[in-house]
Amino acid sequence: MKNNTSSTMKKIIKYLKKYIPAIVLSLIPASLSVIASLMIPRYVGYGIDAMIGEGLVDNELLNSNILKILVCVGVYAVCQWLFTLVINRVAYNTVKDIRSDAFMKTTKLPVSYMDGHPHGETVSRIISDTEQLGDGLIMGFAGLFTGIATIIGTLVIMFSMNVPMALAVVLLTPLSLFVARFVTTRTHRFFTEQTKLKGEQTGFTEESINGIKTVKTSGGEKEKKEKFKEINERYTKASLMAIFFSSLTNPLTRFVNSTVYAVTALIGAVYALSGGGFTVGMLSSFLSYSGSYAKPFNEISSVITEFQNSIACGARVFELIEEKEIEDMEERNSHVKTQGSVSFKNVYFSYTEEKPLIEDFSLEVKAGEHIAIVGPTGCGKTTLINILMRFYDAKKGDICIDGESIYDMPRAELRGKMGMVLQDTWIKRGTVKENIAIGKADATDEEIVEAAKACLADDFIKKLPEGYDTVIGSGETELSGGQIQLICIARVMLRDPSILILDEATSSIDTRSEMIIAGAFDKLTVGKTSFIVAHRLSTIINADLILVMRDGKIVEKGNHKELLSQKGFYYELYNSRIK
Repeated sequence: MKNNTSSTMKKIIKYLKKYIPAIVLSLIPASLSVIASLMIPRYVGYGIDAMIGEGLVDNELLNSNILKILVCVGVYAVCQWLFTLVINRVAYNTVKDIRSDAFMKTTKLPVSYMDGHPHGETVSRIISDTEQLGDGLIMGFAGLFTGIATIIGTLVIMFSMNVPMALAVVLLTPLSLFVARFVTTRTHRFFTEQTKLKGEQTGFTEESINGIKTVKTSGGEKEKKEKFKEINERYTKASLMAIFFSSLTNPLTRFVNSTVYAVTALIGAVYALSGGGFTVGMLSSFLSYSGSYAKPFNEISSVITEFQNSIACGARVFELIEEKEIEDMEERNSHVKTQGSVSFKNVYFSYTEEKPLIEDFSLEVKAGEHIAIVGPTGCGKTTLINILMRFYDAKKGDICIDGESIYDMPRAELRGKMGMVLQDTWIKRGTVKENIAIGKADATDEEIVEAAKACLADDFIKKLPEGYDTVIGSGETELSGGQIQLICIARVMLRDPSILILDEATSSIDTRSEMIIAGAFDKLTVGKTSFIVAHRLSTIINADLILVMRDGKIVEKGNHKELLSQKGFYYELYNSRIK
């Protein structure tokens, strides 16, 4: 735990370095607010001593001290406001930087990371955990500095007033330190577990909501309820334990404060009654200072307890930020037009070492050819596309485009040569125009409209309430699956890549929409090298070459007529799917 906390703190400090001038500047109003608050009890004591007895009130001295108290209150209020303002800016800007790095990290992580981690958990780290970290930083800055400054200030004043009484207060201090240590050593473990389970619960909830239709149609509500209940119970248990131990801080430290106050009052009363210049006003001031001295230990204990939770959240965020990135080459100025020839040379790939998927795969594709890839589920069709796009890297072998290895070019350049239309369509919340222009932000309105016309999307777009300026996505204007797919095709059409990948792009589309999209595909693929992965064999009968895959290998290849005449595996697939 200690090493983990220390390591996380060092990482937070790295982000804070750029805000050191602001932090140093904030110490000025913080110090003035502490000084002002410490002077108030002194002036209250002087005011009490100005009222010696009935008819013996020094009004001038009394009024002077009341005025000084009012000035101190004003200085304290203004300086505390300034300190809080600066510290909040530092904390939230630090969190902004950390959150930005965490989000940007997701763009650099391999697809394998996203495939292996629930999306909800990743979202929880970027949003919830950074928010908790920010709250901890604010409490830490405000509580620790003012608390320590108050302790030092009260010690100086108390020793200047009465050494024996000050020593009595200091000797009771270890009780507060013991309480703080007792609480923090037990809360960190539970806050860490609580944060972990929060991420698990968020991930499970998002997964369930995204697949709610499948859950309902398959009768899986009971199973989901039971699973959520089990996670929720573990989360509740960890939360209750964390809250229980953290809630001990206040009553335990208050007990210490009361003990300090009682001992101080007893000793002070003896001094006041015995004379020797220790007045009732001084006793009143000293009692206030003893409370002021003990109070920061209470606050610091609460800050440390809360900070343990923040550190646990910070550790999860930094775990994401420090995930191994994809190693990539520097961008280069390459303006050579891609012809589109693709060759796979003895490619091997597996997701796990124990289970090989693609073995010794070789293929030569000429520029402009249309290649269809078919086969049963799990045979390696989509995996082949994943390694061509370098979402995953081949374990052995090489893949070349126009004779150049894809491993010798930056990923951005490689993917710039290709356009991909998937079964799972994606649109962001924004206008139709903005959605089509993803991947080519500098596209003109004319180019966007041309791309939409080319893929037969222009007609339905113009019928939308605001045409190309209609906001779609995130519950805005409802579009059908076919319409969304046409927008995705227009997006690729606008970029005009040399190589196209259509990965089961019509498998979830109705027959009428499929006919419209098929026409769009015909225009999209003209003169371009195309890889078409399809379950519906009727969509690929005109391909130049059909690859029939089984267990990661090409078992047959040829055009539609040739493969049917062989009466092999393709023949069986085709006949089984048209019946």
